[in-house]
Amino acid sequence: MTRMIALALCSLLPAAFAGPVAAAQGVATPAATSAFPGAQGWAAVTPGGRGGRILRVTTLAADGPGSFRAALEAKGPRIVVFEVGGVIDLGRSTLTITEPFLTIAGQTAPSPGITIIRGGIDIRAHDVIVRHLRIRPGLDGQPKRSGWEVDAMNTVAAHNVIVDHCTMTWALDENLSASGPRFTGSTPDDWRRGTSHNITFSYNLLAEGLADASHPKGEHSKGSLIHDNATGVLIWRNIYAHNVERSPLLKGGVQAAVVNNLIYDPGTRAVHYNLMALEWAGHDYQEGRLSAVGNVMRGGPSTDDGLPFLMLGGDGDLRYHGRDNVAVDKHGNPLPMFGRYGVTRAKLIEAKTPPVWPAGLAVLPVQDVETHVLANAGARPWDRDADDIRVLFFVAEGRGKIIDDERQVSEYPHPVATSAPFVDADWDLATMEPKSGRYPGQKGPIQESLSARDRAMRQ
Repeated sequence: MTRMIALALCSLLPAAFAGPVAAAQGVATPAATSAFPGAQGWAAVTPGGRGGRILRVTTLAADGPGSFRAALEAKGPRIVVFEVGGVIDLGRSTLTITEPFLTIAGQTAPSPGITIIRGGIDIRAHDVIVRHLRIRPGLDGQPKRSGWEVDAMNTVAAHNVIVDHCTMTWALDENLSASGPRFTGSTPDDWRRGTSHNITFSYNLLAEGLADASHPKGEHSKGSLIHDNATGVLIWRNIYAHNVERSPLLKGGVQAAVVNNLIYDPGTRAVHYNLMALEWAGHDYQEGRLSAVGNVMRGGPSTDDGLPFLMLGGDGDLRYHGRDNVAVDKHGNPLPMFGRYGVTRAKLIEAKTPPVWPAGLAVLPVQDVETHVLANAGARPWDRDADDIRVLFFVAEGRGKIIDDERQVSEYPHPVATSAPFVDADWDLATMEPKSGRYPGQKGPIQESLSARDRAMRQ
């Protein structure tokens, strides 16, 4: 019997905040109030729903009074809290956020928290904070290439958005993306303002994108797509595991910082950049800018031999600063830092200093990244569900693989629904952190999924 390595639940290290970005420049400036303790990046000072109404989710129904959908569709600044815990089944539909100034506080739910299945969330608004949700779309028995192609979560021409401490698995397209139109307006500055900008993805678990499933294009196990001209994007301290590619993919003209992430068992590509000439016809190419610092890429059972950390495709140039990144195969042997998947004139322009960097960004030594993110990434690390524990232990042990169907490893969760009142006085409503320092359902520092035999042996 293989004994699982116990994952200690470390406290989240405090981090300095970073200010907002001028969308066309990718340069951050300090500001006074962060969204929550440790918020980072160009979106770090978004107020979300601060100061707005407290909207209580009181039912796990997909819609209707007291539902999550009703809270998202409400107008005006609002903080969404949960008086129920369990599963919200969207029945193969997508929740769409169009009203700005919103905080979704999944940390307020009673144990086991909130898991959304058979659907995803599109954010088409500004100043949105999403924390501590699990989203598991799943194949749901649909035929291959049948057209069910939902992202777990996606920003669409949104800005000032933070997605923090969420879990997204089993998506049919990307697990978590920043997208929008390529060419809104007539100038590159217009293009950047017209698509997603000032976006932070932090401490998320992005795993097991489904490969040969129902996406109409075929294979589509993808981590994150950062769409053309997206600017001020910070991808910080996330775990990407068991995705064929896009961990992340940066498209033409993107300006992003990818810092302190753990990428495990990528299939054919890990980090990659691609400005596609077929998509940019009639438009002047824009140089991409990427700062990649302190990331760990570990090959696994699904990883191509010799896979580089960063790959360049397409026709556009990439200005790149890479520092203190580590890439190894499943046996710990070094892997290349750079490669190509096209024969074009695209150039990698190596920069001595980061061409894109948010003010005050906290950076871990690369030797600490794996331990830290395994303990802290994903939804409700104090109260993990069985699938998060399974994925994290497999990452720690070098196990698992890319899958086509969630039924290869698990099934949709069916926890008993729970309820508990939300008490305003117990929370700092400006940050949505508990005044006591303890979250609903907080467990001890070690969480494992044990069989009955394992439990008996440990008594």
